[in-house]
Amino acid sequence: MAEPNISRVSTGIEGLDEVLQGGLPADRSYLVRGAPGTGKTILGFHFLTAGVDAGETVLFINLEEPTGDIRQNAASLGFDLADVSFLDLSPTSEFFAEDKSYSIFESESVEQDPIRDRIRERVAEVDPDRVFLDPVTQFRYLASDDYQFRKEVISFMRYLKESDATVLFTSQQSESTPDDDLQFLADGIVELGRPDDKRTLSVPKLRGSDRLSGTHSVRIEAGGLSVYPRLVPGDHTAAFETEQLRSGVDSIDQLLGGGIERGTISVISGPTGVGKTTTGTLFLQEAAKRGENAAIYHFEETARTFRHRCESIGISVSDLEADGSLVVEEIEALDRSPEAFADTVRTAVERNDVGVVMLDGIEGYKLSIQGREDELTGKLHALGRYLKNMGVTVIMIDEVDYVTGPFQATEAGISYLADNVVFLRHVESHGELRKVIGVLKKRVGTFEETLREFDMTTDGIQVGPPLTEDEGILQGNPVVRAEQDADE
Repeated sequence: MAEPNISRVSTGIEGLDEVLQGGLPADRSYLVRGAPGTGKTILGFHFLTAGVDAGETVLFINLEEPTGDIRQNAASLGFDLADVSFLDLSPTSEFFAEDKSYSIFESESVEQDPIRDRIRERVAEVDPDRVFLDPVTQFRYLASDDYQFRKEVISFMRYLKESDATVLFTSQQSESTPDDDLQFLADGIVELGRPDDKRTLSVPKLRGSDRLSGTHSVRIEAGGLSVYPRLVPGDHTAAFETEQLRSGVDSIDQLLGGGIERGTISVISGPTGVGKTTTGTLFLQEAAKRGENAAIYHFEETARTFRHRCESIGISVSDLEADGSLVVEEIEALDRSPEAFADTVRTAVERNDVGVVMLDGIEGYKLSIQGREDELTGKLHALGRYLKNMGVTVIMIDEVDYVTGPFQATEAGISYLADNVVFLRHVESHGELRKVIGVLKKRVGTFEETLREFDMTTDGIQVGPPLTEDEGILQGNPVVRAEQDADE
């Protein structure tokens, strides 16, 4: 349980601060663990520069890399360590060339140990609010035994905490050199991993404070380390008015009993080329006309092709983008984790007041977003629940395999997510390929249980009257009832 009115310090990483429910509790020590290349030192860069930005004094105690290399590596990622104080305890070239050796923990007296003297003197000189020690496991190799190592680390951490410093220290664990003892010593643990070539972060321990449990996504790029928290739909809610959103095409709205309700998920399904994305875009266009902001995320089609198609049938996507009411974003294949994409959508909703979101399409999401298919379905479910809780109207485009033939509502097995299911079909009639539109499901209110002919023209989408005389349409081969009666 979190302590009341607890003082916290920012890690310098917005997503990690969210995982930590506001940051690290101050004046405590935290272990950052992970294999080489997982981002431990980069996290330290964020931690120290956040302290500098807050007007604090900070100290980097480096036991492995020399200060010059650290500054150079930090600069390559965009970090300025000019105001960071250093205590460089890394071995120099003379250590090898002159066959030197030194002892850190074997002396019985702190005063007689030159390394400890340097640490104590530097801490007294800097009086740091934050300390980053990288890596503490170097001390293990210089201690006489594990007991001595544990004893000295406890003493060292207490010394820093009594100086009112918040401490981050890294470890380099392996099967031959585990860091279980350090995990017990730390007030909290931030664990960085790279399973299946994905970058992850978790906080298995945070003494005296709550945190967002589970595994979170990490990305390292220019600017450092980004953390994307696991999306928990129940943690996000917003008040909104229940109202219907129209498509702007009267016949489609009549099929839907007036439109789709705000805060619902609608799946528009059908085979390739039938008009699914175009139909969904109608709702976004109408939302923009009402003064709402909307966003489309393309996983399969390029944004350029989408704009051209819409313009050819009278939907002015470019104008909507120009006035800021519509965002069209193309998602690169395997470019993001599910959490990173959810963060993109959350930013649009919570910061840019987007009220209508379209995902085009579901199968593309599963192919473009990193992760296993079964895991991605769960992540998509969480994203949909979050958007519903926030009062956002969601449209998901789902492509089915069959162009004609046996009827299939959805391909991706996500119909359970949908409050509304709109389907489009190709049908063959008198040697011609035609399109029809219908509604299979509407959770709130009534809907028209008929099919209508659907067409996309240069004048826009045209939807005809109910097809009351045809049968067998969903099998792709309609028969006019009068002709059937005559045959009988």
